[in-house]
Amino acid sequence: KASLSVKMHDSGKWLVSGFVKEHNHDLVPPDQVHCLRSHRQISGPAKTLIDTLQAAGMGPRRIMSALIKEYGGISKVGFTEVDCRNYMRNNRQKSIEGDIQLLLDYLRQMNADNPNFFYALQGGTTEDDHSVGNVFWADPKARTDFAYFGDTVTFDTTYRSNRYRLPFAPFTGVNHHGQPILFGCAFIINETEASFVWLFNTWLAAMSAHPPVSITTDHDAVIRAAIMQVFPAARHRFCKWHIFKKCQEKLSHVFLTHPFFESDFDKCVNLTDTLEDFESCWFSLLDKYELRDHDWLQALYSDRRQWVPVYLRDTFFAEMSLAQRSDSINSYFDGYINASTNLSQFFKLYEKALESRLEKEVKADYDTMNSPPVLKTPSPMEKQASDLYTRKLFIRFQEELVGTLTFMASKAHDDGDLVTYTVAKYGEAHKAHFIKFNVLEMRANCSCQMFEFSGIICRHILAVFRVTNLLTLPPYYILKRWTRNAKSSVIFDDYNLHAYANYLESHTVRYNTLRHKASNFLQEAGKSLYTCDVAVVALQEAAKTVSLAMNKEVRRTMANGHFKESSSVTDGKRMCCNEDCQQDVPAQPEDEMDKKINQLRNELELANKKCEAYRTNLLSVLKEMDDQKLQVSIKVQNIKISLKDNL
Repeated sequence: KASLSVKMHDSGKWLVSGFVKEHNHDLVPPDQVHCLRSHRQISGPAKTLIDTLQAAGMGPRRIMSALIKEYGGISKVGFTEVDCRNYMRNNRQKSIEGDIQLLLDYLRQMNADNPNFFYALQGGTTEDDHSVGNVFWADPKARTDFAYFGDTVTFDTTYRSNRYRLPFAPFTGVNHHGQPILFGCAFIINETEASFVWLFNTWLAAMSAHPPVSITTDHDAVIRAAIMQVFPAARHRFCKWHIFKKCQEKLSHVFLTHPFFESDFDKCVNLTDTLEDFESCWFSLLDKYELRDHDWLQALYSDRRQWVPVYLRDTFFAEMSLAQRSDSINSYFDGYINASTNLSQFFKLYEKALESRLEKEVKADYDTMNSPPVLKTPSPMEKQASDLYTRKLFIRFQEELVGTLTFMASKAHDDGDLVTYTVAKYGEAHKAHFIKFNVLEMRANCSCQMFEFSGIICRHILAVFRVTNLLTLPPYYILKRWTRNAKSSVIFDDYNLHAYANYLESHTVRYNTLRHKASNFLQEAGKSLYTCDVAVVALQEAAKTVSLAMNKEVRRTMANGHFKESSSVTDGKRMCCNEDCQQDVPAQPEDEMDKKINQLRNELELANKKCEAYRTNLLSVLKEMDDQKLQVSIKVQNIKISLKDNL
């Protein structure tokens, strides 16, 4: 409020009419004058230089470095990096508003060519209004792919930064080959919470209102607030790759003075197996590098449940490995869209990216169908997995299966139907994993939680399956989204497969239950010679009881299928099944009954074998039909691609 007021007197002289000498801030030295808001101005030549460097793809930080060098110091530039960033954002906004009609024309044309092409504009503005809000679109393939692989989604806002000229944000996922796939795209012109809520609701409507299990985004408070409103049940994760990148900016002084900080930070985040390990390692790291009072790290720690892997392993994110380090979420358009891409170039590069990704998916389908993988073990489980999984997923499963050879599984606790095992490498008991195995349900939960996180069974559970003689993968551990039939219209999960699987599973469950109880019985009985002798006698009696029960079961089958058996038999006579009849019916000799029992038992076994053969043949036919359908689809896609190339 410091001011000097003057006015002209009638005599023609200037008179001081007011003077306030008090300032509402401390006076600054000359080299800090450019920090005062009233003194910060971007001159015409500076704007021209910023425009040129921005068009070349440079970000605000590098542009400020160039300006400082050009003008001979920060105090001579006349403005700060924040002013430069704001100018670049406004510049980009004007450019987008001028070119937005190109985008609308493109989307209208795509919708006219295919009515299943979805697009929407935010707010009640007309399509001719250049000041529209956010824009969203999804092609038919994106909407179809979401039906198969929409369990986990990534919302990538990398291109929203000032470094890029496009406020472009794709929704992506992972297909059955582990490749990135597209679920829709957006142009983010308005970055308020309400705009993101509109965008997420619009995307959800385009995907038939099926929310994902998990969603990954950049570390952004506005996006987080919008996701909490639209996807309250989804697990929200911040992209670890972006956090590591931001860490290099926020802690640049630490990176420069402490060369081992980066590796220590990486180990703390990626290599801790339990919550307690992470907590201990984190605070040790802060103490070691004297960072306890660092505001950004404190905020990062508060959000640890949304980016540190050890907190997220109980949720499915479709990643190939728990220790995956480079989980950058901006991979779908890498190599196509860069910092210098403008809107007029965007459409061709966008379509090229889609064609390239489709070609890679077709190639992966072809390799899966026509290049059988090399088996490394005689395990029936490996053969089973090679027939079910895609090539990429089978190789990943094979790594886990072969990895079991270096692990030993030991029973730690037996609580009847639930058995706890410890699994560790020889001599590394301190690094053991704990597996709880439900014998009746044939389900196991490992402390590493790899199956929950990636949908691929871990080597620790496979080691338990090995010692319990479980030779094939239970259906629970085969996620359809990772199989070669993930996009199949022939659903093998339905009646035919379940009928056969249930038969095998029920037989296996009964066998495992008996073997489990027998194992406990033998351990107790073998403790002394006396208990061993008693156990032998008991087993002999049990064998007789089981034999009688089998005969009774067959007689019941005969009664249900051929005649009703009387509930009482006396003196070699059997009462007639009619209660009003007083006539006695002679009972059949025991030898004849045994013959009939054996005959019926053989017939039943033969019928079961035929039934299994029919089921197997039916599954084989269905699988062959689906394989042929997939091969035809591959040929059609190849023809489409070749036609586009010729045009």
